[in-house]
Amino acid sequence: QVQLVESGGGLVQAGDSLRLSCAASEGTFTGYAMAWFRQAPGKEREFVAAISRSGASTSDADSVKGRFTISRDNAKNTLYLQMNSLKPEDTAVYYCAAKWTSIATMTFRSPGSFGSWGQGTQVTVSS
Repeated sequence: QVQLVESGGGLVQAGDSLRLSCAASEGTFTGYAMAWFRQAPGKEREFVAAISRSGASTSDADSVKGRFTISRDNAKNTLYLQMNSLKPEDTAVYYCAAKWTSIATMTFRSPGSFGSWGQGTQVTVSS
């Protein structure tokens, strides 16, 4: 069981960088694969990046490849999303999610696969 809280969002200009954090307010990350999703106004929630339970494997959406990096620090119960070269189309509420799994090296991309979600943090990128 894990409860998640995102932070680090804000208002930035195109080309700037932000680092989002997702902390476990209750429970630990041990045993969970993790992922970031985002939802823009009027649109469905979409996959951004995922990381395996062990941290050895990652998976990124095509729209963020080469710009965003997902990482985790299980000792600190914290998940990160480093966002570089931000674009206006990256504007959205970003959500952290966790999925219990026994497979240490597998990543997951489907929102329905995740049982725990944070409240979201707003990222706004101006042109």
